[in-house]
Amino acid sequence: MRENDMLEKEEIFSKVLRAGRRTYFFDVRATKADDYYITITESKKFTEEDGSFHFKKHKIYLYKEDFGAFAEILEEMTSYVLNHKGEEVISERHQKDFKKEYGSEKSEIQRSSFTDIDFDDI
Repeated sequence: MRENDMLEKEEIFSKVLRAGRRTYFFDVRATKADDYYITITESKKFTEEDGSFHFKKHKIYLYKEDFGAFAEILEEMTSYVLNHKGEEVISERHQKDFKKEYGSEKSEIQRSSFTDIDFDDI
């Protein structure tokens, strides 16, 4: 039996979450002993300057004995973030071309701390 055939038989239940350049795959799989576990895979698309692209994948294996603690910590962490930063997403900061605007603040600070001198006064 081919390796791909084995992978297809192991997969029991799946969900996909598409989030911009990232896609998350949640899969229930079976062990050789026919017990279940979860894999969470993050797949991120990277586009090259020539237009070609590739994906980087990261996978987490989560076993039944860790479900309770994992869910508890995930809930605690997500609540912490939402309570401290709210639900608003500041997505432009994650764009490649994002540039923090120092110009307007900096020039305003400089203007307010600068004393205008007229050379006729000297």
